[in-house]
Amino acid sequence: MNPAVESATVLDAGFSSRELLQKMISSIREGVIVIDSDWRIFASNPAARNLLACGAGIESRHLHDVIPDETVHTAFRDAFEKGESSQTKIEIAVRSDNRVYDLRAAPLSFAERKGQRHAIGIFYDITRLERLEKVRQEFLSNVSHELRTPLTSILAFVETLEDGALEDEENNRRFLGVIRRNAERMHHLIDDVLELSLIEAGKVSVKPNSIMLAPLVDEAWLAIAKKAHKRGVSFENHVSAVVAVYADSRRLEQILINLLSNAIKFNREGGSVSVSYEEMGDHHQITVTDTGDGIAPQHLPRIFERFYRTDTARSRELGGTGLGLSIVKHLTRLHGGEVTAESTIGKGS
Repeated sequence: MNPAVESATVLDAGFSSRELLQKMISSIREGVIVIDSDWRIFASNPAARNLLACGAGIESRHLHDVIPDETVHTAFRDAFEKGESSQTKIEIAVRSDNRVYDLRAAPLSFAERKGQRHAIGIFYDITRLERLEKVRQEFLSNVSHELRTPLTSILAFVETLEDGALEDEENNRRFLGVIRRNAERMHHLIDDVLELSLIEAGKVSVKPNSIMLAPLVDEAWLAIAKKAHKRGVSFENHVSAVVAVYADSRRLEQILINLLSNAIKFNREGGSVSVSYEEMGDHHQITVTDTGDGIAPQHLPRIFERFYRTDTARSRELGGTGLGLSIVKHLTRLHGGEVTAESTIGKGS
């Protein structure tokens, strides 16, 4: 074969391989980078340039200049020096947002580029999975903690009764009362956990109908009036008798009960709670107001998070599970609405 033709054939083949590689990786949604033995980027795809916030063309640039991360360098070094595939988790700051990637690096060779080593790295974005896992772990930790406290109390008083207090007529009923309250608290917590899990899993739907709001508010208050009576909290329903809203009556009542319960729990002795209504274009605004101590500004953005409490000890003492407002948030969104909180320290929420 003519040497000139053989050389041209090799060059053409080399060009085709690189072009084919570029076309293949361009359609992959994960970030892909190929580097040569000089640690320069031989090929990349748009997803890689996007995750590195490099804009156009990073080819021929040194990997250290593009990704100054020793974990990434180690992964590619193993591919070069050991000829082994490797997998590692890395975190890259992309436009002020920290993203987590599962990087898989492996050796790569081209038939027409003999003697030249290459390595390919694929960046799988696992940020959402990592965040979900963190939420799951926090959720399990919180549930375990919330269950442990009443369970410890129940076991302690059961042991006390078994050790002879059962015959103590002055205290045995009091001990049983404590056991009952803690068992009820666990029951409420489990109910709320199951309810929230179903809502977040998309297994709860709303069936809106036109319903009269004022009677529904009265029913919601009636369900918890006993708690209000114990604390001397009064109630005012300012909703007009002619107001009708388009909502799922059972779920709206659940929303109102949770909000009203909070308004009672965190109210002052002898305080008051009121419910009012205002038509806002194509939306209905229902407002629950209390005369409690108010919520500090730093807590307001987070009060609808699961298990978030502004006063942990007081909330537990009053029987709160820390999930009520989170349930309210999700049920409101199922209705296509939003829930917000406004508060003034010393005046109420």
